[in-house]
Amino acid sequence: MYYVYILESVSYSGRYYTGKTIDIRRRLEEHNRHKEEYASRYKPWKLKTYIAFESEDRAIEFEKYLKTPSGRAFAKKRL
Repeated sequence: MYYVYILESVSYSGRYYTGKTIDIRRRLEEHNRHKEEYASRYKPWKLKTYIAFESEDRAIEFEKYLKTPSGRAFAKKRL
């Protein structure tokens, strides 16, 4: 399975991170451990939601959609 996930910053209200992975627990740990990527500025993170896909292509499409203005509005309202 492929997962599209949304993380929410514990320290910075209103900060979210959207990504794709095959291992949600490992990816969350990586976001909270790393120091160099964008997400490290707003750690610690908690998992807000995730959606599972059988197809990697569909997961990629949905992740891209969630990163658009209409996708962010959808996530804010529905997820």
